[in-house]
Amino acid sequence: MPHKPHCPTRRQILAATAASPLAFLSTAQAQSAAPPNIVFILADDLGYADLSCYGRRDYRTPNVDALAAAGTRFTQAYANSAVCSATRTALITGRYQYRLPVGLEEPLGAAARQRHIGLPPDHPTLPSLLKKVGYATTLLGKWHLGWLPEFGPLQSGYDHFWGFRGGGLDYFTHKSGGPTTNTDDLWDGDTQVHETGYLTDLLGDRAVTVVRDSAKAGRPFLLSLHFNAPHWPWEGPMDEAESQRLRALADYDGGSLKTFGSMVTELDRQVGRVLDAISSAGIANNTIVIFTSDNGGERFADTWPFTGKKTDLLEGGLRIPAIIRWPGRVPAGATTDQIAITMDWTATLLAAAGAQPDPAYPMDGISLLPQLTAGAAPVPRKLFWRYKFNNQRALRDGDLKFLKINDNTFLFNVVDDPLERANLRDRRPDDYRRLVNEYETWNATMLPEDPQSGTGPIGYANQLADRYGVTRK
Repeated sequence: MPHKPHCPTRRQILAATAASPLAFLSTAQAQSAAPPNIVFILADDLGYADLSCYGRRDYRTPNVDALAAAGTRFTQAYANSAVCSATRTALITGRYQYRLPVGLEEPLGAAARQRHIGLPPDHPTLPSLLKKVGYATTLLGKWHLGWLPEFGPLQSGYDHFWGFRGGGLDYFTHKSGGPTTNTDDLWDGDTQVHETGYLTDLLGDRAVTVVRDSAKAGRPFLLSLHFNAPHWPWEGPMDEAESQRLRALADYDGGSLKTFGSMVTELDRQVGRVLDAISSAGIANNTIVIFTSDNGGERFADTWPFTGKKTDLLEGGLRIPAIIRWPGRVPAGATTDQIAITMDWTATLLAAAGAQPDPAYPMDGISLLPQLTAGAAPVPRKLFWRYKFNNQRALRDGDLKFLKINDNTFLFNVVDDPLERANLRDRRPDDYRRLVNEYETWNATMLPEDPQSGTGPIGYANQLADRYGVTRK
């Protein structure tokens, strides 16, 4: 597989591996027989170019950059959906979210709770399959796959959970509504708790503790660290007064590029603390660390060089940053143009851990280990999406992408034309018809869209439309 050098410096790479080559080799050899620990860090609504190693210019993310310096950075990684809970369904199951009713919610909202929609506890998951081969499993942060008593992290394979169950949370009050509402949503296991502090920092604190305790226990572990940053409301670590001003969680008139930058840089700082804890515990050489996002960015995010944002099947709503570090196994300071999607991480991590998918629930994602660890050439991919709002449909096949938005259809070469400007539908009619037919064939194998399912006018323009009564098609 071709690997190309990228932005981190040689000094970063050397600092991120080991001070002594001999010490590194001996430690790696000693640990190679043990199943790897897994730390999966998921940001919320982080755009493709919101990290400085992906091009952000108005702030720096040195800790995630150092992770990239010691690992491999994807340039063609996609989210399974343009919204959060649908992607999280795909991540935890390794399958297209459209195979489950919970995955049809875009996103999962209060109406779904009344209809008892959530991730079925009997469905195999990444944590439940890892538990079968001896892993301890912890989720810190966002769940958003259903509510008690039917659904929850502890019901779907996690040994421990500390975080919130809904789609968004105020960073200071830890409420899913305004400061005067009774919408507290912070949990330790299945017990509601109340704590003081900025949520990004609280999650970082607990992640450091989980890493330290897990390393001492000597058992392989999965830590799913699912931050809510930089999802709205737009509150940096110094903006506690803003949380008291909000009338509702959806922050229509708040935020700025400066605030967004403070949210992402604090996220980066907590990632650095977790990486330091892994290093201090002496387990870095046998720990897989992945950093990515659940979908494309929203209001203040940078999605360059793509068009569109969250809730769009344009590239900006789907293309995400993705980085993996596994010392001695995954090349350091490299990039890969392998096309990948969120559910691939599930198959990849199971393969790395020596675990097997449940044959009754075959995975749609593929293991990327041959491309990441064995130098195999990138494999061709066909990736499919649909999104209920604006009747969106998409298929990526090689360099080509079929896109449908309401009654408008397109054919783009997203490698030559990442902005999706030149519609090749009439210039390449055979390719257009082929992709349309392939999309329809695939779609017939998925659950049909649910007329009652929630759908996502979440972007800022759509929020304004909802607030001020603007009519949308």
